Amino acid sequence: MIKLKTKEEINLLKVAGQKLANIVDEVAQNIKVGISTEELDDIAGKLFEVHGVKSSFKGYTPVGADRPYPANICVSLNNEIVHGIPNEEPVILKEGDIITIDAGLIYEGLYTDHARTFIVGKNDNSDLDIPKEVKNLLAKTEEALYAGIKQARVGNRIGDIGAVISEIAEKNGLAVIKDLTGHGVGYGVHEDPFVPNWGNKGEGELIEEGLVIAIEPMFSLGSSYIKTANDGYTYLTEDDSLSAQFEHTIAVTADGPIILTKK
Repeated sequence: MIKLKTKEEINLLKVAGQKLANIVDEVAQNIKVGISTEELDDIAGKLFEVHGVKSSFKGYTPVGADRPYPANICVSLNNEIVHGIPNEEPVILKEGDIITIDAGLIYEGLYTDHARTFIVGKNDNSDLDIPKEVKNLLAKTEEALYAGIKQARVGNRIGDIGAVISEIAEKNGLAVIKDLTGHGVGYGVHEDPFVPNWGNKGEGELIEEGLVIAIEPMFSLGSSYIKTANDGYTYLTEDDSLSAQFEHTIAVTADGPIILTKK
């Protein structure tokens, strides 16, 4: 069942989304060569406290899992697509690693979700030599996110979102991770509807005012298929190719989509 949100709830979700965007940004500022994924998770845990919110991931047990998620955020590296656990087998970041920070929070009983992918050691003043295909992977995955958001308008269909996302992937020689999708959000970590990163225009659930969804394109440089790590949570590309993920929580209004997870 799709749960539409009221204007008052969307206003609260805006506050929550701004807090989450700030937290992800502050964690990202600590991404550097030599830091561990566990240290990044510890930083995130302290930031949740500072902002007066709770992680929506820590302690959450998704359908099919045999234990609660043990960390504050998800940190996925290189061939890890999503749900990497940062504090069980910590990894020290190396120059050129691709790292995705995926975080969710609870504020006033409402949930938001946000993710961004970065290159370790790369910033505005860096002369790090990044392969063209890696830069393209990140750029086009993020571009697809914003293209998908534009389709989240009253009267459109969920398939319209996936259609434009997959079109960008195909035009740029990238693979869409088809078994992992975006989703409704607001009253819980995952709600209806599923929001695939592929589909046909004019198909799928009707997009209505008050719909709140997390749109999250996931592309790879190789296979569109996935495998699961031994930890039971981390999804990796089947062929160990590099992957990227970008995600925003958005609300559908009469005036168009609003990005909730931005500063």
